[in-house]
Amino acid sequence: MKAFVAGATGATGSRIVKQLVSRGVPVVAFVRDAAAARSQLPIEVALAEGDVTDKDSIRRAITGCTVLLSATGARPGFDPTTPYQVDFEGTKNLVDVAKETGIDHFVMVSSLCVSRFFHPLNLFFLILYWKHQAEAYLQASGLTYTIVRPGGLKEDDSDSRALIMAPADTLFEGSVSRQKVAQVCVEALYLPQSRDKIVEIVAQENANPQPYEALFAGVA
Repeated sequence: MKAFVAGATGATGSRIVKQLVSRGVPVVAFVRDAAAARSQLPIEVALAEGDVTDKDSIRRAITGCTVLLSATGARPGFDPTTPYQVDFEGTKNLVDVAKETGIDHFVMVSSLCVSRFFHPLNLFFLILYWKHQAEAYLQASGLTYTIVRPGGLKEDDSDSRALIMAPADTLFEGSVSRQKVAQVCVEALYLPQSRDKIVEIVAQENANPQPYEALFAGVA
């Protein structure tokens, strides 16, 4: 296994990279600025400069990789086209190149509530809408995929609450640490129960902890 990680310097993507490195998986981190990324990511990680809106840069970087994990997301700003360009067109480019190069498994970090068009987050240039369209594109691609829809993201890596995993359009509130999101994404690569599924995840106090195999198997 060799992993290509898009969004590798983001708050979730960097945790995914570190999880992969801890398992001894070779990683290509796809970054906009290699010099800036070098101080953020483990020294074992290979850095490849590019942008998800530039398909050729993805092609150059992905050579030799067998799995792809995408934790990209539009950054807050004033350009109304950014969610469309990054969350939809960028993901489409990743999917297209993954198909061209025979990627074995595509793991995408999405968001809870993407199917709710009238959700308040869509006031920010339809950010959830474009994530939902990107999900649909991945599902229709023929690639083996796992789409992870986390609840509100927490920075606390020591969050000890148990993970809850549910099918698409089941959970509409709750939070989860970015560290747990990263763990779910990496576990998905190893478990056949994760394949071709959308999973929604939050963490809850008083929930019964379950192994990842059981969590993924519980999602139809």
